[in-house]
Amino acid sequence: MAGEGVPAAQEALLRRMYEAFSTDERDTFVLLCLAPDVDWPNVLDGVRLHGREAVRAYWARQFAAGHPLVRLEGVRLHEDGEGVAATVRPGVRDASGDQWAEETVEHVYRFGGDGLVTRMDVRERPREP
Repeated sequence: MAGEGVPAAQEALLRRMYEAFSTDERDTFVLLCLAPDVDWPNVLDGVRLHGREAVRAYWARQFAAGHPLVRLEGVRLHEDGEGVAATVRPGVRDASGDQWAEETVEHVYRFGGDGLVTRMDVRERPREP
């Protein structure tokens, strides 16, 4: 599932992020993967978040309400040749186990010169013809 054209360091960082997201390693991953002034979507409220602490608080709120899951299914170079698009399958962990959505979405990442994520956007994946 190697991402064609995706720089190895960026792909490794994203894989590490998705592995850590649904675990108690989230706080560590925020420091190791996100730029201090990261621009991140708050999908629940339809606004943008700025900075690591805002992202950390957003995730704490999500995990207080339930246990979100996100499974990485693939990465590719974004159409603009600069960002990385990650195909992910959202889900939730509840008393009956892990429940996965039928549809995937894309997370589009931008990286700074230090290799950390500076921005993430969520978009629906176009349906295959």
